[in-house]
Amino acid sequence: MGYYDDDYESSSRQKGNRGGKFLPALLGAILGGLLVLFTVPALGGAGLLPDNLYPPNEEQNGLGTDENAVEKNVDVNVTTNVTDAVDKASDAVVEVVNIQRTDFWSQQPAGTGSGVIYKKEGNKAYVVTNHHVVEDANQIEITLSNGSKLKGTLRGTDPLMDLAVVEIDSSKVDSVAEFGVSGDLKRGEPAIAIGNPLGNFPGSVTQGVVSSADRSIPVDLDQDGNPDWQAEVIQTDAAINPGNSGGALINIAGQVIGINSSKIAQNEVEGIGFAIPSDVAKPIIEDLEKYGETRRPFLGVNIIPLSQVNTYQREQTLKIPNSVQDGVVVMEITPASPAARAGMKEMDVITEMGGEKIKDPVALRKFLYTKAKIGDEIDITFYRDGKKQTVKVELSGGRQTQ
Repeated sequence: MGYYDDDYESSSRQKGNRGGKFLPALLGAILGGLLVLFTVPALGGAGLLPDNLYPPNEEQNGLGTDENAVEKNVDVNVTTNVTDAVDKASDAVVEVVNIQRTDFWSQQPAGTGSGVIYKKEGNKAYVVTNHHVVEDANQIEITLSNGSKLKGTLRGTDPLMDLAVVEIDSSKVDSVAEFGVSGDLKRGEPAIAIGNPLGNFPGSVTQGVVSSADRSIPVDLDQDGNPDWQAEVIQTDAAINPGNSGGALINIAGQVIGINSSKIAQNEVEGIGFAIPSDVAKPIIEDLEKYGETRRPFLGVNIIPLSQVNTYQREQTLKIPNSVQDGVVVMEITPASPAARAGMKEMDVITEMGGEKIKDPVALRKFLYTKAKIGDEIDITFYRDGKKQTVKVELSGGRQTQ
């Protein structure tokens, strides 16, 4: 029996004694291995072993000698529709810094947001951002995508739609954004947000889809708990964080379809961001650039919802029929306004304008801002001392909100 078996038998009999025959066995194994090592190549060279027992060399398997092997398998310059869209629009997205005075001698940044360069004309360029990004600013600083810092001059803001226009020097501006048509958007189509989240990551890109192309959310401007406006917005799941406000929401063609405005900031909510549709924003941007204000039809009334009036006041002060449940109560008339010229008075209860029901202040503003124009003559139906009346009012223009 060979020495391997002898060693095995010995170890079986004496587990505690591993000396003895172990060293000869080890030497025998080494010698045997050396004999195989030198014998097999010789046999192969003599044609006694088939060639396919040997591994293919580097030239045979295409590795090592082909310098383009990696390029054949991996495209290191990845280009997609998304990257093309980002390349087209990103240089027009800027950082907007709101600088406010802290005391007589000093001022410091109070907040940071984003903006979009939408026009370059002569020695001036124009940036659209959010009203809340530049609100109460003593100075505005714009940082371009190439790092250039420019002084911004506020042309005008619209708190109702949360938009503002800032003017800058155009000498270092190389890129201007192209606006798309938000009215053609479909749920599920790609949406890409570009901005400066948290004020520390300029040029950041997030991708998602259009969750809803025509969402409405309440806006409470005076923080009294009552909505002043129902804003029409694009809902997207592309990540929009603080600092993204005022940045661009673009489509797959690299066109701006919305100006990012807000996000529901709750721990249990993810993927719900909003942008002002480009179709809504464009006429407002034009007014802010040209007039420094948004020119809307103006009625000249200060109103409250009829639903807030208690039963006693409804019966004793307004004297309106019980069948009238919806409308707005005129609390104040602006002197020389269209309402004043038409003979309207305090405590009038408006129920219709231009043939459309007016349920609350939001409905009145929506009619004025979306369905009426400056100079239009409209019929207003109202109740005064319990009697239903109708009067014609010619709307004027101005920066007033209603």
